[in-house]
Amino acid sequence: MLLSYCTNVHPAEDLDGVIDQLVRYAAPVRAASGLDELGVGLWLPADLAHRLDRSPSDRERLHSVLAEHRLVVHTLNAFPYGGFHDDVVKLAVYSPTWAEPARLEHVLACARVLADLLPDGVDGSISTLPLAWRTPWTAADDDAATRAFATLSAELRELAARTGKVVRVAVEPEPGCVLDTVDDVVAWLAPRTAADRPDELRIDPQHVGVCLDTCHLAVSFADPAAAVRRITDAGLRVVKVQASAALHVTDPSDPAARTAVGRFAEPRYLHQTRELAPDGSVLAADDLPPALEGGLPARGPWRVHFHVPLHHAPQPPLASTTGVLRAAVAAVVAAPHGDAAHLDVETYTWSVLPPDVLPGGSDELVAGIAAELRWAAEHLLDPLPTTRPGPAAGVAERSTV
Repeated sequence: MLLSYCTNVHPAEDLDGVIDQLVRYAAPVRAASGLDELGVGLWLPADLAHRLDRSPSDRERLHSVLAEHRLVVHTLNAFPYGGFHDDVVKLAVYSPTWAEPARLEHVLACARVLADLLPDGVDGSISTLPLAWRTPWTAADDDAATRAFATLSAELRELAARTGKVVRVAVEPEPGCVLDTVDDVVAWLAPRTAADRPDELRIDPQHVGVCLDTCHLAVSFADPAAAVRRITDAGLRVVKVQASAALHVTDPSDPAARTAVGRFAEPRYLHQTRELAPDGSVLAADDLPPALEGGLPARGPWRVHFHVPLHHAPQPPLASTTGVLRAAVAAVVAAPHGDAAHLDVETYTWSVLPPDVLPGGSDELVAGIAAELRWAAEHLLDPLPTTRPGPAAGVAERSTV
């Protein structure tokens, strides 16, 4: 698996800003990680993606900076369209939806740019949103999204034929969205690959697959190995794994636990919260504050969509779900094409962490990202875990920062 870290942690949305983030952060991260070469999963906002698509000279400028600092791009994040570091992001991150032409145009621009940046002999991946937030979403929207993905399939095939570079788009299920779980994304993508569908509505599984965000997977209380089997049994592939960990609260009725997890409630990003009920069902709250205000009964453990730095074990009574991450990566590697999946560390929440974990400046952020990459190399790539998590499902053991 090719390892990288996602640059959506940095608030740059134009070419000068992206180049500055590569020099200021990514290059020092490579050195601090002890790596000869570092993968960077670039986040390209729509305006920048379209500029790079139109301008060979701008692409060459970007490529030169990457080469100078021994940075390589094999994956892009095209989930946020723009404004990912606005004061309040929340539901805005899901706009435009896949029912709107702007979303397809953004992803196609990213695909053409990535094909030009890819090293020889390496396939590319682009992660994208699971269609939209679940409301409002109509049958007409679903039909428009199906047609958009069919067009995407055709364009990616043409791109491969023209450039010799294979770029795959990976749909990323997320709690609260139209495609909330792995089951949802499999059900939506897989029937559209059947031979009896009209060609104009076919979604090509050779070019469209799944992005497995392991924070989202943990929040849904899914079994990692079973989730990967469902993907591959449907004839799909895991194209990309976003290496991330959620918060786990064993006893959310405990006042100390509620105080501890409440420190992670912040106004910028959405922190979907799920509770595993005694009967095995999963109860939902769309954000952490509503969950704490009575939106969940607190009779079973909670998982919170807050990307915790991989190497950091929160102070008890909280924990992180790195066990789910480890089990998911092991299952992906064992699956067809799994060794070709991209592994992208995606902790974008460094700027909204509680004060005692919040980095104090650029140097501390560089050190933190480098520590995540070292953790990923040690725990995910060499060696891979061989055991599945038990019923408590992938809660991290205590470790030091």
